[in-house]
Amino acid sequence: MNWTSYTEDLARRARAASRILATADTARKNRWLLHAAHALGNRNQEILDSNSQDLAAATNLSQANIDRLRLTPDRIAAAAQGLREIAALPDPVDRTLDSRVRPNGLKIQKISVPLGVIFFIYESRPNVTIDAAGLCVKSGNAIILRGGKESLASNAALHAILQDSLKAVDLPRDAVQLVNTPEREVVGHLLRLNQFIDLTIPRGGESLIRRVAAEATMPVLKHYMGNCHVYVDRAADLVMAERILVNAKCQRPGVCNAAESLLVHTDIAAAFLPKAAAALLAQGVELRGCPATCKLAPQAKAATDADFAAEFLDLILSVKVVKNLDDAIEHITRFGSQHTETIVTNDAEAARRFTAEVDAAAVMVNASTRFNDGYEFGLGAEIGISTDKFHARGPCGLQELCSYKYVVHGSGQVRE
Repeated sequence: MNWTSYTEDLARRARAASRILATADTARKNRWLLHAAHALGNRNQEILDSNSQDLAAATNLSQANIDRLRLTPDRIAAAAQGLREIAALPDPVDRTLDSRVRPNGLKIQKISVPLGVIFFIYESRPNVTIDAAGLCVKSGNAIILRGGKESLASNAALHAILQDSLKAVDLPRDAVQLVNTPEREVVGHLLRLNQFIDLTIPRGGESLIRRVAAEATMPVLKHYMGNCHVYVDRAADLVMAERILVNAKCQRPGVCNAAESLLVHTDIAAAFLPKAAAALLAQGVELRGCPATCKLAPQAKAATDADFAAEFLDLILSVKVVKNLDDAIEHITRFGSQHTETIVTNDAEAARRFTAEVDAAAVMVNASTRFNDGYEFGLGAEIGISTDKFHARGPCGLQELCSYKYVVHGSGQVRE
């Protein structure tokens, strides 16, 4: 296979489709979303059969990654509901973001427009195929999907359904394309096609994202890691803190907004850590702690700096007893990944300082890190969570998939 020709053909067709999508009316985009949602239900068994092929071949994956790969009727139904929710959201395209009339009579408007063509690279979770395609088409963007090799059959089945629905509502099938090979070389070719692709979004492990950021010739929306912390302050409700911690670590340990580190104020460590450790150990969590932690929770292994910096994506948690709020913030600044950080406290001033001084895409007070999510934030879905500070940060939904242009109306004005 000539990968240069293959990738250029994908990108050219996506560019042509993006021009049509940019001016597609809201009603037609919504018809596609609802048609695709209905088709997911009707072709449920087709999807599950393809996913079974992927699961059967996933002999080298951890249990957490197998969970990410697995599709169930409930997960397919949730993806379909996600499309319906996107259909119910306002169209982000052609909104007037700002307008003014200059002294010379020029009328200047700032109008939202699609980005164009998005190259989306992701791993394991095939339901992300649905979310990403839905968000891109609703926001007027064409998308080139490149899932992980472990989910190739699942993604092919989902892609066929999405393209069939595009054809049914008379939108270009090339608005949603799938890279149908696991060859790594293909990614490199696509990353060089900045004349056709406007934005690349990698969603996966740190090594993937660093490779994409290094090779891409177009802008990249990214987060490298999700080393998320739960800090239990001395003024915390300890029952609440334990519930938040267990949820943040254990509900889905293989996702980027799961907690990877626990910080505990020294004043409440003796009261909190033994009970919290027991609750975590009951869920199968391995603890790696500082010396103070190991004294209070003898089941914990000694932690290293590498543990405090790690994104485990598994039932492993690093734990440190800190002297005070300043110590907690310093630890997060050193080891955090600017993704999601939580403080559990009833002290309003501690909460204010934490939210003001911690640099992260989302900072939580008395809530699980797991809420940093497009659905939970009311965005309908997300194409990823960005820890960048330019162009978008946090969960990226419809509005983050748009740019803007200035439209100027005059009546013959010339610049003197």
